[in-house]
Amino acid sequence: MSTAKKITVGVSVSILAVLIAATLLHSRSNSSSSNITLHVVAGENFWGSLASQLGGSHVSVTSIVSDPNADPHEYENSNADARDFATADYIILNGAGYDSWGNKLLSANARPSRKVLIIADLLGRKDGDNPHFWYNPAYVTSVVRQIAAQYMALDPKDTTYYKQRLQTLQSSLGGYQAQISDIKRAYADEQVAATEDIFQYLADAAGLDLISPQPFIQAVAEGNDPPTDSVATFQKQLQSGQVHMLVYNKQTVTPLTEAMKKQAIDQHIPIVGVTETIQPPNTAFQDWMSSQVAAIQAVLRAQKSP
Repeated sequence: MSTAKKITVGVSVSILAVLIAATLLHSRSNSSSSNITLHVVAGENFWGSLASQLGGSHVSVTSIVSDPNADPHEYENSNADARDFATADYIILNGAGYDSWGNKLLSANARPSRKVLIIADLLGRKDGDNPHFWYNPAYVTSVVRQIAAQYMALDPKDTTYYKQRLQTLQSSLGGYQAQISDIKRAYADEQVAATEDIFQYLADAAGLDLISPQPFIQAVAEGNDPPTDSVATFQKQLQSGQVHMLVYNKQTVTPLTEAMKKQAIDQHIPIVGVTETIQPPNTAFQDWMSSQVAAIQAVLRAQKSP
C-alpha cells in the first residue's frame, strides 16, 4: 500500500471515530434519563422519609431532626446543618413556627436556584396553627404530590421516574389511611383525651371526639404552662369515666403530662404513646404511622369488647 493510501485510510478511520463519539455524546445529552442526584434537606425525618421514597436513587436526603430522645420544638441548629442548607438543591421545612430555626438558615444561605417547600404555606396554615401536619392523612397526600412535582421541575428528564415513585408511594400510604377509615367506621364519636395537640389531626380524621381542653393541649405542645382552669377541667374529664383512651407524646415529657398519665392509669384508662419524629429513625413513614394507628385501634377495640 502506498503512503498516500495509508494516509487516506488513516484519516478516514479518524473521521469515523470522531463521528461515532459525537453520535454517542449527542445520544447521552438527549437521553430520557439523567445522572442527576439532588441534594435534599428535610427539617424533620417524617418529611425526609417521604422525600427519600419519592426520589429513590435520584436524591440524597438529609433529615435534620430525628433524635428519639429530643423534643423537636426545642431543636437548635448546628454548623453541620448550615453546611447542608448551603449546598442543598431542595429544602423542605414544616413551617407554622415548628422549625423556625430553618428559616434562619435559609436567610443566612440564600441561593436563587434552590427550591424551598414550606409545608405550612402549601397548606394555607400559619404560625399559631397546629403544626403537626404529618398526622393529617389528607395533608400528607398533598405534600407528597408537591414534592414529586418539584422533583420533576428540578430534574425534568426523569419525570417518568418520579411519576412512578409517586404512584408507588401513594399506594403504600393507602394502607395506614385505610386503617384510619376503619376506626372512623367502627368508633366514630368515641371520646378520647390527649396530653397535647399532636393527636388532633389524627383524631379528626378518625372521627374521634378529642375532648381535652384546647388551651391545655396547645400550651403543652408549645412548651408553656397550661391555664390553671384547663388543668382542672382535664382532671375532671379523666375522673368522669367518659374518656376511653389517653394519647400522649413520648417526646414531650413534663411533670404535668406525667401526672395526667398517672391519673389515667389510676382511673383504668388505657394509654397510647405516639412520637413526633419517626421511631426507629430508619423506619418508613407509612410503617411508623401504621404501627401507631394500629395501637390506637387495638385499644378502642378492647374498650368495646364485652
